[in-house]
Parts: sequence; structure tokens; C-alpha cells
Amino acid sequence: MKIDDLPVRDELRGQSPYGAPQLDVPVQLNTNENPYQLPEPLVARIAERVADAARSLNRYPDRDAVELRTELARYLTRTTGHPLELGQVWAANGSNEVIQQLLQTFGGPGRSALGFEPSYQMHELISRGTGTRWIAGPRNADFTIDVDAAIAALAEHRPDVLFICSPNNPTGTAVERDTVLALHDAAQAVKPTVVIVDEAYVEFSHRASLLPLIEGRPLLVVTRTMSKAFGAAGLRLGYLAADRAVVDAVQLVRLPYHLSAVTQATALACLEHTDTLLGYVQKLKGERDRLVEALRALGLTVTDSDSNFIQFGTFEDQRAVWRAILDRGVLIRDNGVPGYLRVTAGTPAENDAFLDAVRTVTKELSPRSCKN
Repeated sequence: MKIDDLPVRDELRGQSPYGAPQLDVPVQLNTNENPYQLPEPLVARIAERVADAARSLNRYPDRDAVELRTELARYLTRTTGHPLELGQVWAANGSNEVIQQLLQTFGGPGRSALGFEPSYQMHELISRGTGTRWIAGPRNADFTIDVDAAIAALAEHRPDVLFICSPNNPTGTAVERDTVLALHDAAQAVKPTVVIVDEAYVEFSHRASLLPLIEGRPLLVVTRTMSKAFGAAGLRLGYLAADRAVVDAVQLVRLPYHLSAVTQATALACLEHTDTLLGYVQKLKGERDRLVEALRALGLTVTDSDSNFIQFGTFEDQRAVWRAILDRGVLIRDNGVPGYLRVTAGTPAENDAFLDAVRTVTKELSPRSCKN
């Protein structure tokens, strides 16, 4: 039997699972991971906290993750300057589950969500998975949001949920504060709309977090993750900051005891070492900027990046370029944006290997593949 023979929901037919290729190559720069392993003092602290948690694994974990949410609120307060309390923060298994819970709460059958493409594909996929109709909004040629066109789309489609990704994945483009305010106000003028600002990569940004904008805006939500800046992709811990009423609302759909005791213990250990982990972020920002400069020196077009990855092109046959770089032992991402590829900033050695591959490929491929 094939999947098409199963009685799956109509909106899931013909869809493909989200995911990047997992290939065994020397240099893997395709999934926006932090390339630095956790420092040994943190590994030891994780082991201590997990051992403590293991002694009571016969009991369910803290259902509301009170200690973890308190520490996340402290982290956000310290790094954004905006005071937050326990009741304004929620956590789940990766920012994807946070987004899923928001859509389960505020989306669903008969409701819609709007986002500006190209953007993070999981916004659309989770929308479809929750029965929420997806609407693709416009972007400018430089991948910024066309404010006038976006406001017109809000008036036309009247979405229940609006996604704003800043920095945007896969382009790396940050969204201006005034743009977020304009879209938020335009959305609320049409109908009560939950505005989700996805800040998965904000620690890598040149700009300040948009989190302070939640003050006085009860339907504005900021989502974050520990996968990127904290170098903890394997932990699967995401969180949001919002009005207390939003936090209360998402708990209506969360599964009981959704965060394991081990997950909570590991995340708490990471939060004890934020200064060290954010030091790695500074290194990656420097490497990202080095890659941008080097790629532009090769005559390639590079989208301004506020994240730990870079979108570059333009190519007439991006798939051929992707394959040629892979053949040289470097795995990057073809996100399907016409003419462009995406590379994650890695260690200096990994980045050197990538640049060497690009230099070779742009010289060897035909003009029909590369138009630099």
C-alpha cells in the first residue's frame, strides 16, 4: 500500500515531509546548526542535572516547567532589556512545537495564516497540519517585505495569524521595527490577529530583538529557540514570550507533561552558561561576515544576512552548482529559492573548505550554470 491509498486528509495529499539531506560528507553546512560543541564544563553540568532528574524519573516532570520558564524569562530580560516574568514565557519541544501550539490555539479549520515567502517552510507545513489555510504574502526583489503590498494582503485575506520571520529563513533578512509595527496595526485594524514574530536567529542579528514590542500588544508573540545560538539543536527546546493571556491559552492545547525532566534539566544547565555560549555566537558572526565579503569578492550576489547563514547566487542552474559543491565534500542547502543557495557559517576551517569549493566550481561550471 502507498500513502496515496491511505485515507489521509486532502490537504496533506501530494505534500512532502520537511527536511534537509543528511549526507556523510566532511563539511556539513546545510542545516543552520552551531558548529561548536558544548564546552566541557557545560557537558559536566548537564550530566549533573540529568543525574539528579534521573533519580525521580518514576514521577512525571514538572508539567508547567516553572523553573525553566523562570530562567528563560531572566535570560530574555537580561539580553533584551525588557522585563519578563514566568507567566509571560512558555516552552515546548523546539520552536516548531511552540508554533504548532499557537496554530492549534488560534488557527485551525475555517481559519487562515499569512506569511511572506520565501520564508521558513514549517510555518506553512504546520499551518496545513493544523487545518489552517495558508496564504503566501509578497516580498520585494531584495527579499524585504513590501509594506504596502503586505497591508493590502492583510485587508484582502483577513488572516487569523500573521507570521513575520526576523531574521528570515532562508534569506537571512531582518525586518525593521517600523515594518512590524505597521503590519501589526494593519492586521488589528481588520480583525483580532495573532502576530507571530519568529526570532529563531535573533542572537546573530545586527539589530535589537523585537521582543519589547509585546508591551501593550496582547496579540503579538515572539518565538525563540535554543537550537541555534545555544548550540543545542539536539536538545529540542523552543520558547515564546507574550502576554500572559496568550501563555494561558496555549496551555489549553499542550499535551500533558510535554517537556521531559531530562529536557528541562539540560536546558537549565545551558542557561547557566549563556555568557560562554553567546561568545561562540560572536565568533560565528565574524565568520558570517567574512563569508559575505569573500563571496561578494567572487562576483556573487549575497543577500544581507542577520543570521548564522547566507543566501548567495545567482545561478541559472542552482542544483548543478549545489551538486558540484557537494562533490567537493561540502554540503550546503538548496532551499528552492530560484537562483540561490544557502550556506551556514561554520568553523574557520569549514568555511575555508566551502570557499575553496565555490572558487573551483564557479571557474569550472559552464556559464549556463553560474552567471556570476
